[in-house]
Amino acid sequence: MLYVSTRGKTDLVSAAHAITRGLANDGGLFVPQNIPQLRMADIKAMGNKPYTERAIDVLLQFLTDFSEDELRECVTAAYSADKFGENPVPLVQVNDNTGVLELWHGPTSAFKDMALQLLPHLLTRSMKKTGEVNKVVILVATSGDTGKAALEGFADVEGTQIIVFYPCEGVSDIQKRQMITQQGKNVKVFGIEGNFDDAQRGVKEIFGNTDLSSELCKKGFSFSSANSINWGRLVPQIVYYFSAYVDAIKAGKIQAGDSINFVVPTGNFGDILAGYYAKLMGLPVERLLCASNSNNVLTDFINTGTYDKRREFFKTISPSMDILVSSNLERLLYNVTDCDAVEVADYMKRLNTEGFYQVDSDVLKRIQREFFGAWVDELETKEAIGRIYSDYKYLMDTHTAVAWRALEKYRFLTSDDTYTVVLSTASPYKFSDSVLEALDDSQNVSKDPFANLQELNAKTGVEIPPRMLALEDLPVLHEEIIPANEMELAVVKNLL
Repeated sequence: MLYVSTRGKTDLVSAAHAITRGLANDGGLFVPQNIPQLRMADIKAMGNKPYTERAIDVLLQFLTDFSEDELRECVTAAYSADKFGENPVPLVQVNDNTGVLELWHGPTSAFKDMALQLLPHLLTRSMKKTGEVNKVVILVATSGDTGKAALEGFADVEGTQIIVFYPCEGVSDIQKRQMITQQGKNVKVFGIEGNFDDAQRGVKEIFGNTDLSSELCKKGFSFSSANSINWGRLVPQIVYYFSAYVDAIKAGKIQAGDSINFVVPTGNFGDILAGYYAKLMGLPVERLLCASNSNNVLTDFINTGTYDKRREFFKTISPSMDILVSSNLERLLYNVTDCDAVEVADYMKRLNTEGFYQVDSDVLKRIQREFFGAWVDELETKEAIGRIYSDYKYLMDTHTAVAWRALEKYRFLTSDDTYTVVLSTASPYKFSDSVLEALDDSQNVSKDPFANLQELNAKTGVEIPPRMLALEDLPVLHEEIIPANEMELAVVKNLL
């Protein structure tokens, strides 16, 4: 399997090269030249396997320069029971035709662990395969969860250094605490004055600075990414769509071959794009529901065909979705334009120079056949948390609640009662203040995030993730806050 850039000006590369580089030299994203296919018999057979073996079945299709033994070593180390428990991604049946896929049982209590516990293993092996001798510097822009998951995955990994940028006023207290207490000789964390889009733009500009890359290369450093722009971050996420499907079969909710829906709370479009690739591979997916918060740029795009970032930015109670520039949408555009790299490059140029682009009606129809877009405001999010807990005693975080409410809107508009899986992307304890407020307990919400953990536990009996409790006693190691326009300078100072 070889990989090409969405913008068409980079030579075909192997999976190992795509993972090591992260971003293509022309600024595009690496995509597989062809989409591998799995038969229904192969998919159904996954139901008798543990998650690690399901992962191998999928990863082997894309990472063809890795042997089965190599991938088994990687996934066994990544998804060990001491990190994820016995079942890394349980499918919880909340009502008769809705299941919730809990993706947050890893070490940082967020779905990003599903990829970022595996990526360091893939990257270090990729470096050996490609003959990389420089230290690989992982640059990460985060809206809250990716940063900690990447730090946790890459801390003290030989041959790497990781630098994370987060919006200092745009993450939850627990998310911030997770990052600024991170230990490791090769880690550095910066808060920036700005939002996630500022951080993401800064990282892309650093990647695009060829003079800087050449200078640092001479001094023994090469850049890569742990954001979902890196194919090695995205491909592990395809696995859990297959896993959810076969678990739904085992639960008696569907028969093999039946189509199901998935609803995904997303800002950067990576998580839902993994579901799209799963469908292209042969997974029977009827519709992918894209759930947005008040930063509803994706919903507007799916409904109108116009992507317009020239809008007000909202800080919400679902901060990991507070994004106006969704990087992974570029990969979808490449597919739905029949791999027209020139057209995709033009869209991205317009977005950078004019702040918007418009796809033609044929492209829009292709998108709308696969995706449904809905957005959910703050009041709806809290109402959903409280109501679902009251009705089913199921506790959701502020991102999962956006997805649940978006599903309700879809069902109301379409009367579609297809069995649906809601992707749950974070533990409710990462946003305990907002969850407490949603449970009509605003009078007990404290400014102390750790007091809120205890209050939510007392109210619901849901176990607090032990690593989250331990944060209270960890020393703060990363206190530096910088202007967004000084990110490149910070990288240079940290490396040299």
